Amino acid sequence: MLLIMKQISTIILFFVSTGMAFCQGPAITSWLQNTTLMGSHYISGNSTAIQDNIPVNTQLIQYSTSWVYVATNGIPSYPTGPFLDGNPSQATDQNAIFKIPLNPTQNTGTLTATTGGNIGVFINGVALFDYRDGVSWKNSSGTIAGGPAGGMGDGVWNRDAVVGERGGFDCAKGHPAMGNYHHHQSPSAFDLDLQVISTVCNLYDSDGLYAIDSTQHSPLIGYAYDGFPIYGAYAHKNANGTGGIVRMKSSFSLRNITVRNTYYDGSSVIAGPAVNATYPLGYFREDYEFIAPASADYLDIHNGRFCITPEYPTGIYCYFATVDENWNSAYPYVVGPTFYGNKVMTKVTSVGETTTTYTPTPAGLTQAELESLNIDLFPNPATDLVAVQVNGLVKENLIVELTDMTGRTVLEKVIPAGSTIAFFDTQTLYAGDYIVRIKTSSSAITKRLVILK
Repeated sequence: MLLIMKQISTIILFFVSTGMAFCQGPAITSWLQNTTLMGSHYISGNSTAIQDNIPVNTQLIQYSTSWVYVATNGIPSYPTGPFLDGNPSQATDQNAIFKIPLNPTQNTGTLTATTGGNIGVFINGVALFDYRDGVSWKNSSGTIAGGPAGGMGDGVWNRDAVVGERGGFDCAKGHPAMGNYHHHQSPSAFDLDLQVISTVCNLYDSDGLYAIDSTQHSPLIGYAYDGFPIYGAYAHKNANGTGGIVRMKSSFSLRNITVRNTYYDGSSVIAGPAVNATYPLGYFREDYEFIAPASADYLDIHNGRFCITPEYPTGIYCYFATVDENWNSAYPYVVGPTFYGNKVMTKVTSVGETTTTYTPTPAGLTQAELESLNIDLFPNPATDLVAVQVNGLVKENLIVELTDMTGRTVLEKVIPAGSTIAFFDTQTLYAGDYIVRIKTSSSAITKRLVILK
């Protein structure tokens, strides 16, 4: 009987591990495709976004039995910029093709560390970077060096970009490196965090790929360079899909140190600066130590775990875009400091094999799916401006209509796929009651809005 059970398990595992290569699984169907909507960006001093001539999100998805090829310009549907730390770059067309494995595998040998530059790609075609920005402490000069700071540091105490470059991130928590717009962290807007730690959204409002919703399993938002999926901050507590929805927690914690002359394993290293107001704990990656997961909602050393998700009901290894209790980004942010799987994903210049083109069928969100987005209006009542905010991930364009009580449409906006917010300027409207209708090709919801004068 035991032998038979083992044989059945082997057969099941074979079909689970190979099935995605012969059907349109999430690694093929989850990308946000677009060829018509163009991007936009802010420049410092101008709070009106400038329209660009670069299509947003991804443009073409092709797949074979082993690979999916994602063609993208690397431009999101939300406005980018400005980058207020003096970064002269703007988000530019990357004309990239990412080659992603359909059957990712665990690395059972020496772990592969994440590196500078691309380590993954979000479903809108925007690049994912790890914690670093190329800057490290230089002991001989008593200062930081490398990357945007210039020169070369020791590479022993490496600056955390999420902390060190916060002043240069736009509202969506991204910035470009030589034109390559990317996120080091959860791609959600600063002003949607429970504790707002950047004021850049005040003048240059954007929104990010998705908005955190603590009541639902977070959406699939990307893939790492080993081919395993990336999710937002919330999931089922238990790996088997039970236990309720909770925040996935990083198992890295700040060390209890006042001087920097050892690593967390006790090894002596070239000294960095003392912990102080200029270089607080968390300024360098080496300020953290890994503590074995305390419960099921704590992640492993790669910032992930094997679990069941809505897209993978039989289970798969997943990374999570970790945040703290205030929804501020939590180290190691998304992937790292090492990959769980074999790093085989690459950026290629062309597709060198026979493929099938994936064309999504515009079925439209169901009524239940639209309602699950938990769309809010604020402020309400409003006077001169009202925001329509989606809590979640918008997978297809949403039409947003503002109508008076006679049913006449007075204003109309679009929340494009990969974006979460639309604004109505209501300064010229009369006081009274209005209806906001959010609709797709197959469903609609309405909300009452009061305008005061």
